[in-house]
Amino acid sequence: MPKKVAIVGAGVSGLASIKCCLDEGLDPTCFERSDDIGGLWRFTEHVEEGRGSLYKSVVSNTCKEMSAFTDFPYPEDFPVFLPHAKLQEYLQMYTTHFDLRKHIQFQTTVVSIRKRPDFSVTGQWDVITETNGKQKSAIFDAVMICIGYLTEPSLPLSSFPGIDKFNGQYFHSRDYKSPELFRDKRVLVVGMGNSGVDIAVEASHVAKKVMISTSRGALVISRVFDNGYPWDMVFLTRFLNVVRNSLPGCITGRLVAHRVNQWFNHTNYGINPEDSSVLREPVLNDELPGCIITGKVSIRPGLKEFKENSVVFKNIPGEEAVDIVIFATGYKSSFPFLDESVIKFETKYASLYKYIFPPQLEKPTIAVIGYIKPLGAIMSVAEIQARWVTRVFKGLCKLPPVNTMMEEVNEKKKNKVRWFGLSFDEVLKTDCIVYVDEIASFIGIKPNVPALLLQDPKLAFKIFFGPCTAYQYRLSGPGKWDGARSAIMSQWERTVKPTRIRVIDNSSDFFACLPKWLAIFAVLVGIYLSFN
Repeated sequence: MPKKVAIVGAGVSGLASIKCCLDEGLDPTCFERSDDIGGLWRFTEHVEEGRGSLYKSVVSNTCKEMSAFTDFPYPEDFPVFLPHAKLQEYLQMYTTHFDLRKHIQFQTTVVSIRKRPDFSVTGQWDVITETNGKQKSAIFDAVMICIGYLTEPSLPLSSFPGIDKFNGQYFHSRDYKSPELFRDKRVLVVGMGNSGVDIAVEASHVAKKVMISTSRGALVISRVFDNGYPWDMVFLTRFLNVVRNSLPGCITGRLVAHRVNQWFNHTNYGINPEDSSVLREPVLNDELPGCIITGKVSIRPGLKEFKENSVVFKNIPGEEAVDIVIFATGYKSSFPFLDESVIKFETKYASLYKYIFPPQLEKPTIAVIGYIKPLGAIMSVAEIQARWVTRVFKGLCKLPPVNTMMEEVNEKKKNKVRWFGLSFDEVLKTDCIVYVDEIASFIGIKPNVPALLLQDPKLAFKIFFGPCTAYQYRLSGPGKWDGARSAIMSQWERTVKPTRIRVIDNSSDFFACLPKWLAIFAVLVGIYLSFN
């Protein structure tokens, strides 16, 4: 009889977990508190308790090729970066294609997850759920928690002196839906993450004045990178990752900052990061520098205090009149249905082995999927996590001893600045390629580039020098997909397809060919001179 697995949440991580359970012959039941799939990506006009919330204009920060599941490419006519409706449509297509919906119980809230009395022997869990006011209990052999970290807003009002005297309106960025409420208002956004910057830029189109208050600054990049290609398809390659991780951390950080500053000088715009030794999550916004240089958005330092109708900034004399304040101050972390003895959070970080398994349990039968902030797309990361987890549940993969796992978890908590490669400002943030390769190696699906170089040089070249797309993890090993090679070889064609609608034949244009001929001539001259 197949093991029964409870899955909490039917968003990106939950859908991937259902499919991975089915692939391994497990029996999944997914509990989703709303009436449809999608999680964060299912837009609603109103904020719903216990769910992430989107504003109307949200567009993905990672492109479609880098955001695809490992065996399900996006349709080629989908835009390169995806409005939330298109991403939700993709998740609907994925759900239908793999027949996942029948395994989901909608409008069902997980009330509690508790160890069974005989847990040390069976590893089983008592799961209590509630549907239409009626509670039900069931026994499961394993549990996968897939609710992410964007459900409980962090609003540290006590950190802002005078907020109790402020007469204006204030709210957390999670409550934001559209910019109309900012019309002709003086707006202040506190915090400079992706949501905060998006909201400030949107507000600048209708507001009288918009300010962003930031103490730490940020690196801001455009979705459109070299030669108009998506930033992540250019930046996240195995070759560049090897280079970055082979250099001392200080040099790597400076190279990244130099590349980002080629778009615009962050110091001149007042947003350069306060601490250059660690990498904050980059802010993806194509409009911010234009808004700053035209005066539509202004950057301010951290807040000192609130007045009745104004604010005072640190190191700036005088007051600034403000009508509305949006706190883009992040989120808290918690699993309210789970006892702290199983998973305990400390400063937004849970003590999890590889960001997945509580290391101290007698049986590895509970896992957290998608509770990580990779420098890249979450889809493939969550899916690779789920592929490993389901094989651990089935007994096909083994975890190391408890003391080994605890040692790694405790070391990770320190979040030390690395000697080589990139260091991040939060424990949850990680190098996407390095992390996924590590989990993939546990399963036996990490692509072997040297071996491929002998067997299929063209494919090896694409894998090493091209974007590190998720299809690479379906080339071999458990779960091998016959379409993986084709998906990799055609990924650039799918990328340019939606933008190259108007095509002009300039193949015979002399000036279009001139740079190529000059390059060939230069190489020939160089060879000639080297032998003379």
